[in-house]
Amino acid sequence: MSSVADKLAKKSNRRPATKQVRLKLVYVDFWSAVKLSFLISICMAIVTIVGTFLIYTVLDQTEIFAEADKLFKDVTGGAQSLTSFISLPQVMGFTTVVALLDIVIVTALGAIMAVLYNLSVKVTGGILVGFTNN
Repeated sequence: MSSVADKLAKKSNRRPATKQVRLKLVYVDFWSAVKLSFLISICMAIVTIVGTFLIYTVLDQTEIFAEADKLFKDVTGGAQSLTSFISLPQVMGFTTVVALLDIVIVTALGAIMAVLYNLSVKVTGGILVGFTNN
């Protein structure tokens, strides 16, 4: 009775040995990096557009633009209105242009970073990454 119970107790107290693997990252595929950076830039563009719309809506509902327009008219003598410069269609149009430029720039930067990493691997040998099996 005690021998079987002792064997089971010893087995349950033992921790399984974890196997560690060390790998080097020596190549980043160019097209995979471009696709990933394009998807990240699309997400950033959507967040930019939605965030700008929400911020504009909150500022408009709290009448901050009306108060700023009164101050602007007092400063300029009533010649121009601030709301004519920052209406919702103009703000969203500008945000859309910025989001499109963001898509192009972030995608290009992702491609450039992949090329630069692949070139630097020839000098440094890559990044050493460790993995364990838990």
